[in-house]
Amino acid sequence: MIDARGLSCPMPVVMVQKAVQADAPATLEVLLDNPCSVENVTRFAANSGYSVETHPADNDEYRLVLTKQ
Repeated sequence: MIDARGLSCPMPVVMVQKAVQADAPATLEVLLDNPCSVENVTRFAANSGYSVETHPADNDEYRLVLTKQ
């Protein structure tokens, strides 16, 4: 799980990119609190072969579940 709450772009995308390159996980959860970061991480994940489920949480937070296609 990657907790990128409180970080602005491009850091959340960089964190996800490093995790994908290092481990190529089948699934990866990402916590975010910025709608722009949600869009950018979703775009990166889709371009990297992952489907993305977005789950809004409390206090403008989001949980993304990336699943390798």
